[in-house]
Formats: sequence, C-alpha cells, structure tokens
Amino acid sequence: MAGLSLDHPYAFAFGILGNLISFMVYLAPLPTFYRVYKRKSTEGFQSVPYVVALFSAMLWIYYAFVKTNMFLLITINTFGCFVETVYILMFLHYAPRKAKIYTLKLMFLFNVILFGSIVLLTMLLTKGENRAILLGWICVAFAVSVFAAPLSIIKLVIKTKSVEFMPFYLSLFLTLSAVCWFGYGLLSKDIYVAIPNILGFLFGMTQMVLYTVYKNCKKVSEEKVISDSITIVVVPDHQIIKEKEVEIPSHEGDHEQNKGTAVTNDEENVITKSTVAA
Repeated sequence: MAGLSLDHPYAFAFGILGNLISFMVYLAPLPTFYRVYKRKSTEGFQSVPYVVALFSAMLWIYYAFVKTNMFLLITINTFGCFVETVYILMFLHYAPRKAKIYTLKLMFLFNVILFGSIVLLTMLLTKGENRAILLGWICVAFAVSVFAAPLSIIKLVIKTKSVEFMPFYLSLFLTLSAVCWFGYGLLSKDIYVAIPNILGFLFGMTQMVLYTVYKNCKKVSEEKVISDSITIVVVPDHQIIKEKEVEIPSHEGDHEQNKGTAVTNDEENVITKSTVAA
C-alpha cells in the first residue's frame, strides 16, 4: 500500500505523524464532555462541530476506499468516526429536547442525505479514476469550508482582545496536523489531501500569532470591565416594590459620583451584583 511502502518512507513518516497528532485533536473535547457528564447538562454547548466532524471523517474514508492505497487516511478517520459518534451520543443523552431534535435533524441532513447523495452520485455518474477525482474535489471543497470556520474565532479575538475562546494548544495541534497532512499529500502526490491543509496551516499560524499578541490582554480587559460600573440587579417577590436612588463611587477616585437604581422589597430582597462594560 502506498503510504506504507518503503518506496515512500517520507510520506509514510508524515502519515504516521498526522495520525498521532490528529488522534490528540480528536480527543481535545474530552474535558468538555467530562464536564457535561459531571453536570448532567450540555450547558449551551453546540452539537454542530461534532456532526460536521463526523461527516468529514466519513467523507475522507469513502475517498480513501475509492482512491485505494490510502491506509493511513482510513485509520485516523475511522477513529474519528468512533470518537465523534460517542460525543454525539453523549450530547443527545444530556441535551434538552430542543437541542436533541436539532442535532438529529443535522445528522439526518449531513450524515444521511448529503453523504448518501455524494455516494450515490459518484457511483452512478463516474467510474474508475474519474470517480476519485470528483470525490477528491468534493473533499477539498468541504475541507476548505471547515478550515475557514476559525475566521469567526479570529474576528472574536481581535474584537475582544482576549484569547479566552481560542485555546493555544488546540490551535497548535491543528497547525501541526495541517503540516503533517500537507507533507503526506505532497509526497504521496495527492493534491486533494495537500491543498486544504495549506489553508489549515495559514489559519493555524494566524491563531497562534494572535494568541501571542493578545495573551496578556485578558487580565487588563477584565480589570477595566470590573472598574467601569456596577449594576445592582434585584429579583423581587410578588409584593409592591419601591425605587430609590443610591450613589455609587466612580472608579476614577474623584469627587464625581454615578447614580444607580436599587429596587427594594418590603419583605425580602434578593440582590445579585454583575459587572458591565462602559
């Protein structure tokens, strides 16, 4: 098999490294699902990334079987199918009814209708090498759209000047994975594997540069938010409530004062403090 042959030792090495790093990428959501398991709730987490990842793994397995001699693609994507299926089953178990229905609809759309249509059309309309070519370009188109997903994270980091939602190690492993699979595709002369990973590498490097730039800005931003203003939120009972003005000192330490509104209840007050940006 190509990729396992001694005639392609460098392609084999890149493929093995790609498998190892992609293995860690697939396991990256484990802390999230451990939290879901402990709290018995999905807490607003979305199922879309896991459904899309399952579809992607299925698509690459199909491509590998059609192209033949792509054993290293089959191994990692088979593992990916298993892991993503486990994630989705856990999500379905702990998610609220509305999220469960939405997830099932997504799975039916991506993993049944779309994947089934691709298999059917490529089987009926193409033969031999042409089938692998068509399927390869389908894989490239979908992989590029998936690699473009970090654009929203990059925009969020620049806007908030915070890397809270962009874990460094996940970005690092995704970048290394892209490098390995690009090398595998290049050395095994498979452009359909190599092309999308160029984009994956560029987006990964961009994320790591942004992390370096903004990694120390989060604490400053949080202090600014805390010091800007304080809103007192009151949850009243079903009694008649009254309003009165209270004075809240400004964070600048001068003699000016900000006025806030506190709602009091004759029998009982439940007061929660939260911070808001200016």
